[in-house]
Amino acid sequence: MTGFLRRRAFTSLLPLIAVLLGVFFLARLTGDPANLYLPVSATPEQRQQFIEQNGLDDSVWAQMWDYLGGILRLDFGESLRTGESAATMALRAFPATLQLAFSTMLIAVAGAIVIGCWAAYRPNSIADRISSFLSMTAASVPDFWFAIIGVWIFAVGLGWLPTSGVTGGMASWVLPVATLVIRPLGVLTQVVRGAMVSALSAPYVRLARSKGAGDLRVVTHHALRNAAAPALTVAGDLMVGLINGAVVVETIFGWPGIGKLMIDSILGRDFAVLQACVLLTAVSIFVLNILIDIGYALLDARVREKVSA
Repeated sequence: MTGFLRRRAFTSLLPLIAVLLGVFFLARLTGDPANLYLPVSATPEQRQQFIEQNGLDDSVWAQMWDYLGGILRLDFGESLRTGESAATMALRAFPATLQLAFSTMLIAVAGAIVIGCWAAYRPNSIADRISSFLSMTAASVPDFWFAIIGVWIFAVGLGWLPTSGVTGGMASWVLPVATLVIRPLGVLTQVVRGAMVSALSAPYVRLARSKGAGDLRVVTHHALRNAAAPALTVAGDLMVGLINGAVVVETIFGWPGIGKLMIDSILGRDFAVLQACVLLTAVSIFVLNILIDIGYALLDARVREKVSA
């Protein structure tokens, strides 16, 4: 297992460096921060002072090496907007994204298991066809469309839910979670249904039935356990997508997560905060992928042998 973790860490190092360098150079294509933070009437002396105070007078290559050296020292710089530590701002926003992502995946996994098993138990029935149609539709429609429709109907039209923010208590969670859960629920339902159809027709299930095992036990103790591995892999990928791709939904609903902080940093040309957000997100995805591989190995003995080797 230790060797596997070392190999995964090494293979993830180059993509992580590529991401860091990519966001460093792309961030600077957004423009000169001095044009945004200084008034139009600013004198050349004031502009020069602003540039020197924020280390923007060095060449791009010098800034890059300073940035990479700062990462090794765990110094990610300060925000141009607030003067606060960029790492502090990113770490403060990240739990809100994690809470949203984990809540979404918990509901999606639970719903997919119930619907997928129900549809697989009677394949090609009316219930199976309806659930397949709805799940494929849910997996195909983009999140931002559901978000806009949800705000229009339930917040603006009916006034039942707040349009944005987190000050409305549990009601503030309904629209963001409902918006994000639809696509993972649709995808996972298809995966669970397909894996369960194959598992329920396997010889070991027929053997269990011949020994008198009831339908509930066959589904939960025999078929579902063997169908869990592919569902876990897809659920992990969807979880990565939620952490990495909740930017639009967080922006629409004003959710104080790391996705909204990234957008605010891009618009504000706050390079240090943007770089800290991307690094934190990339590292969390790297760790999550390792946890997914370990979970897959625990479910599949063949994978466990490869991991232990």
